[in-house]
Formats: sequence, structure tokens, C-alpha cells
Amino acid sequence: MPVFLVAVCAGLYVWLGTLDLDSIERRSINSDVILRSVVRHLEITAVATLVVVVLAVATGVVLTRPAFRKVSPYVAALASTGQAIPSIGVLILIAILFDQFGFRAAVFGLVLYAFLPVLGNTMVGIRQVDRPTIESARGMGMTKTAVLFRIELPLAVPIMLAGIRTALIIVVGTATLATFINAGGMGDIINTGIKTSREPILITGSILTAVLALAIDYLAGIAEDVLRPKGL
Repeated sequence: MPVFLVAVCAGLYVWLGTLDLDSIERRSINSDVILRSVVRHLEITAVATLVVVVLAVATGVVLTRPAFRKVSPYVAALASTGQAIPSIGVLILIAILFDQFGFRAAVFGLVLYAFLPVLGNTMVGIRQVDRPTIESARGMGMTKTAVLFRIELPLAVPIMLAGIRTALIIVVGTATLATFINAGGMGDIINTGIKTSREPILITGSILTAVLALAIDYLAGIAEDVLRPKGL
């Protein structure tokens, strides 16, 4: 994958070098603009994913406790509304409701949109732990908290990591739409290409966004293997 992504970027660079770019194209796809857009895209992605993981994992753990199991279907249904609405609709609706465009609105909208995969996988991962294993631990004198952190969560980690990886890819792709609420990112380049009818700008933004998403997915796959508890 890294070789393929490097080859794609190199091919894009060579192709752009063969074109006679006008002033608008040179201003829109120079190294400074691209670097700034990539950094902004990564900032939005990182913050939104971190917030999703913290909130969704905590909520998933709480909803698997006996006292909250009756309300878990309602919370899951509420969380699913974020993905039921088109992604651009979520972002613009958040911006309008809170009268705040930019980075914070983008992060908030992306958190709503990517919340369900992490929440659902956390609940599924914890619930799939064998009851005899939990009962054996309780019989050995372990507290409920100890069982949660030493047995349930470690056994649920593989499924939880799959949900986090899914949410990360959702955030990376959807963050492109953050340009429509003035949050920046790779969507700025694509949007510029659309508004100015410049194919080199549009193609460059689209290819680099795809490369960024594939690179993050590749790294997430490595992290998933590394973070998976040994022996599982």
C-alpha cells in the first residue's frame, strides 16, 4: 500500500508538470496550499475521532451495565440518527443550530456522524464475553470494576478496535465536506476546482483526499494489530 500511494502521488506530480497551469490553478494547488489543507484535514479528523472514542466507549460501557440495559436500545436508536441524515446535512444543521461555522462545528457534526460504529461495537464486544467467564471471576473475589477492566474490556478490544477503525474512515471521508461550513481541509481544494471549473484542481484535490484516506486506513490497520491484546 505505501508503494502504491507514493506511486499515485508521483504520477499526479508528473502529470501536473506536463500541464500549462494558469494563475488560478497555480495558486490553488501549490505546496503551501496543499500542506495547509492536509494539516487542517488531519486536525479535524484527529480531534473528532478522539472525542468519538472517549464518548462512545464510555457510553457503551455504561449501557452494558445491568441498571442501564433497558434504555440501551433507545440510546442506540438516537445515536443512529446521526447516520440516517446525509453527512452534509448533519454538518450544516449543526452549524445553523449553534450559529457557529468552522472547526468546532465540523468536529461536533463529525462526532454525531461517527458515534454509532464505536458505540455499537463497544456494546457488542462487551456483551459477547462469556457469562461463565465473568461468573468465575466474580467467584474468585474480583469486584465488578475489576471484572470490567481486567476481563470484559480486554476481551472486547478486537471488536472495539474494528468499530474505531470504521469511525476513523468515516470521519476522514466526511471531513472533506467541512469546507461547506468554513472549517477547511482537503474539501477546500475540491470545492475550488468545482467553483472555478478547473479540472487540474479538482482532480488533484480528489486524488490527494483518496490517498490520505487510504494511508490512514493502512495505518489504522497496523494500529489495530499492534493494540490487539496478545493471545486473542
